[in-house]
Amino acid sequence: MKFTPTPLLALAALTTAPGALARPSSCTAKIVAPKAIYTISNDHQNAVVAMPVQANGMVGKATSIATGGTGANAIDGSKNRPAAPDALFSQSALTVAGKFLLPTLPDHPLFPRLTPDRLQMLFAVNAGSNTVSMFAIDAADPTKLAMVGKPAAVPGEFPTTVAASDKHKTVCVGTTGAKAGVACARFSAAGGLGPMDALRPFALGQSTPPVGPTNTVSQVFFSRDQRTLFATVKGDPAKNNTGFLARYAVAQDAAGCDGATVAQKGAMASPAGTAVLFGTATIPGSQDLFVTDASFGAVVLSVQDANIAAVKGKGVVDGQKATCWATFSTATKSAFVTDVSNNRLVEMSVTNAKVIGQLDLSANGDPGLIDLMAGGNFIYALSPGNGSTPTAITVVDAIKRHKSSISRLAPQERIAWDWP
Repeated sequence: MKFTPTPLLALAALTTAPGALARPSSCTAKIVAPKAIYTISNDHQNAVVAMPVQANGMVGKATSIATGGTGANAIDGSKNRPAAPDALFSQSALTVAGKFLLPTLPDHPLFPRLTPDRLQMLFAVNAGSNTVSMFAIDAADPTKLAMVGKPAAVPGEFPTTVAASDKHKTVCVGTTGAKAGVACARFSAAGGLGPMDALRPFALGQSTPPVGPTNTVSQVFFSRDQRTLFATVKGDPAKNNTGFLARYAVAQDAAGCDGATVAQKGAMASPAGTAVLFGTATIPGSQDLFVTDASFGAVVLSVQDANIAAVKGKGVVDGQKATCWATFSTATKSAFVTDVSNNRLVEMSVTNAKVIGQLDLSANGDPGLIDLMAGGNFIYALSPGNGSTPTAITVVDAIKRHKSSISRLAPQERIAWDWP
């Protein structure tokens, strides 16, 4: 079976406090950008590719750090061959958790010496080896990563998505192969990942590698208050198989120490009118969720009732082929979504999921976009390439709604600039 590596995207946390992010106004907006962005190569020898972000939001030269695990491709059920360019059918194949990146200035009263609790950690799945890797991020240079411990074995098969809670020092991984479900483990800055707990199974009847993209796990993620772990699972409309949103309560340890227990039994709900739930974005100041549905666009879900996911708003994206990935921009207070078959960004309301506007990026020649993340004023969106078009990261100014640059990742992971 031919293996086709496909990069996936995550974003480092900002160096500024959330309240300091730029917002649209009549004044000149201050440029706020993350310190770095990360992808995984998803190659046989999987690696995290780290790229610095300059003060103007643009992406710099990439470096690569091995995960100690292997990547893998799912199977495209329509073609019966390795899936590409969307190799894992998921969002959040790697994630960052922890406090803000701050310089280590022990003599300055405003910047006490960093402790393990103030470090940021990066977690990445290895779909081919059924493991998850953990890295510490250098506070001074976030492109420098150090693996903490060894990759942890996941009890399921074909891990595709990971979520981490810095509050509870807990990481959870979603698997979508023959053993599909969610498993969690504690982590620490000193000891790395602890053993995974028992798999919370999903009865998908899948194989390893899975055949999709339908009938697979899409994303695992924690709520904003980190009291709930969610998972989105795609249905298969052709087989009258309904997708669902799973939720698991997260309880603080009785002793009051760091760490928590994620419930083994969860509640599952299939929101009315949805079929292929995919990527999500939690909404600041709200318990609602913004969730894409690859069959039509996106919904805003109310999840206040533990057993119900009620649709508060539904947005249909005209001309979409598969609206899958989502991110929330604090700068615009809106969501942005992507489609692997359409090279554009679509902006949507997080109140009712209605389309606000779209930015056509087809002039840069990329076939479409997959995972994306908002950081400060900018949106960073990954085009995984298609064999003839190289992998690229498009940087878009979310406030001005225009493309700022496109960075192409060569096989040697070097960056070449293509200014508009």
